[in-house]
Amino acid sequence: MEVNVSFEIPTNWTFKSAGVASSFDSHVREQLPWYELATDAVAHIGRHYIPTNGLIYDIGASTGNIGNALSETIKQRQASLIALEESAEMGCHYSAPGELVITDALTYQYSSFDFGVCFLSFMFFPVSTRRQWLNSVINKLKPGGAFVIVDKIQTPKGYAGTTLRRLAMAWKISTGTSPDDIIQKELSLAGYQRPVSLSVFDDLDAVQFFQLGEFSGWIIEKPE
Repeated sequence: MEVNVSFEIPTNWTFKSAGVASSFDSHVREQLPWYELATDAVAHIGRHYIPTNGLIYDIGASTGNIGNALSETIKQRQASLIALEESAEMGCHYSAPGELVITDALTYQYSSFDFGVCFLSFMFFPVSTRRQWLNSVINKLKPGGAFVIVDKIQTPKGYAGTTLRRLAMAWKISTGTSPDDIIQKELSLAGYQRPVSLSVFDDLDAVQFFQLGEFSGWIIEKPE
């Protein structure tokens, strides 16, 4: 199914753009044909970890995709969701359950929580802060809780890596995205988006639940 939504791609990518924010929902589905599949997977995982009256963090919430996916569980369990989003422009389009907080996720003071999601956001964190931040957030996770990350990862070396990069490109073209737009977006992201090294999960007993091309999903549990 073709999405084929066009908007002006910034020379230097930013979510603090009214144009990017207003077109984000359509654009991300155009660029990532598996977006709904991964979203549904996160919602299913959340049902297993969100307790009655539990607290959820959606980190890098954009317009509320994860909050909406978890809405039924939130309602049934009378849980609370705090959506963290750095871009006020994106926040203007937030439409999901919970409390939206416009803030920097790196400096935000987290409360003890039960379930957290970082969906396509971690790759925009400075590399030097990633593991320290991840450790600090997991320290706030309640025993038996879980933290989920879905993100772009560094591709393996050699021909397998080339194959995965081409696979991602082929998916984008299959939605009707023009090759020129694909190249322009990739160049726009230079220096801003850096794929995640799997070494960031070392010693965290992370469990992989998703992998399509260059993107992967992981569950990190807090031992009981």
